[in-house]
Amino acid sequence: MALLLKNGYVIDPQVNTSMRLDVKIEGDKIAEVDVNLADDGCEVIDLTGKYLIPGLVDMHVHLREPGYEHKGTIESETRAAVKGGFTGVCSMPNTDPVTDNGTVVEYVKSVAAREGHCHVYPAGACSKGLKGEIIAEMGDMVAHGAVAFTDDGRGIQGAGMMRRCMDYGKMFNKTFLSHCQDEDLVGDGQVNEGVVSTRLGLLGWPAEGEELQIARDIALARLTGAKLHIQHISTARGLELVRAAKAEGLPVTCEVTPHHLFLTEDALDGTYDTRLKMNPPLRTAADAEALIQGVIDGTVDAIATDHAPHAEWEKAREFELAPFGTTGIECALGLVLTNLVKTEKIDLGRMVELMAVKPREILGLDPVKVEAGSIADLTVIDPEATWTVGAEGYESKAVNCAFEGAELTGCASYVFVAGVRKLADGVVC
Repeated sequence: MALLLKNGYVIDPQVNTSMRLDVKIEGDKIAEVDVNLADDGCEVIDLTGKYLIPGLVDMHVHLREPGYEHKGTIESETRAAVKGGFTGVCSMPNTDPVTDNGTVVEYVKSVAAREGHCHVYPAGACSKGLKGEIIAEMGDMVAHGAVAFTDDGRGIQGAGMMRRCMDYGKMFNKTFLSHCQDEDLVGDGQVNEGVVSTRLGLLGWPAEGEELQIARDIALARLTGAKLHIQHISTARGLELVRAAKAEGLPVTCEVTPHHLFLTEDALDGTYDTRLKMNPPLRTAADAEALIQGVIDGTVDAIATDHAPHAEWEKAREFELAPFGTTGIECALGLVLTNLVKTEKIDLGRMVELMAVKPREILGLDPVKVEAGSIADLTVIDPEATWTVGAEGYESKAVNCAFEGAELTGCASYVFVAGVRKLADGVVC
């Protein structure tokens, strides 16, 4: 039976739409978009007071499977993604075994097809075993469906190795997602180097440890012509480097996470809350403000969560021993709506660009538009729903959310993945 989504306010900058429309879904495609569509033979869902947008895509997610199922699984973390309003996620390759060959890519895809709640787009490793020594089987991974290459989690340390990866991998027309961290400079750094690291007696993780590799990889993109995407950018100077690269016409893009936008190092105190330990670390208030300005002026291309689930016992250890990372896929949409849209820093059209349009473009995915013939990956937003992060638990297997307790306005109420209802009235189907 066809689905008819009635009276939703459709926002899609790709087709210059910002008005109340009806959307009919037949199978996995959008069949019609118009005002006052007939409901003959359709199941009708009334979306009065809600926004209907192209389905969100989170281009930086750790699903943990295979190998780390005690932290999360493809089932649990895609379930969390749907709860957060996402119709697709790009999975990072730091699994066990590492996603550095077609067999592991195929495994991720097959489990996602069988157990997943949304689309999963696997990213493949640049180097075998994420060791930064030997180029991974890029062609094999692309043949099996890898959408991008990254050694996310540590990054490639050698400039020569990164250059070889780019020179070889660019033939596949995929983007290189770069985790920028100079390990020799960062060492065992735990939090941003500065006043807070000194006050808490924790080893500092200097901003320059990120910025040096951003500059290096931009230079390598210039040298090789490969497409470069800077992951989880966290510093004002790093953003300036990307801004200059764009002005030069280089194929460089970047993403920012909600935690680097809306949290700062000042959140760290004598409780040593390990949910606030992430990589790169929370930076200064000036850095966060610069990132927000980058979102506003278009320098930042995408908002991605770097969703990183961990077992409770892992995060319960001493700060120095606890792993880096926070979950965030369930609250990212609410955080953006509350802190950027409701404050009129950006409008909903810009949010759609950041969380739906550009992630697909950077990953080389087919565009999704609210128009006839497009795949029916759709997110419906209730802009007035008020809720508290973590108050009713999480769909994720993990609970290490840095935003727990935050009071937000706006959330996903329906999610359709290839025409299939995956979230209804805020409940995962």
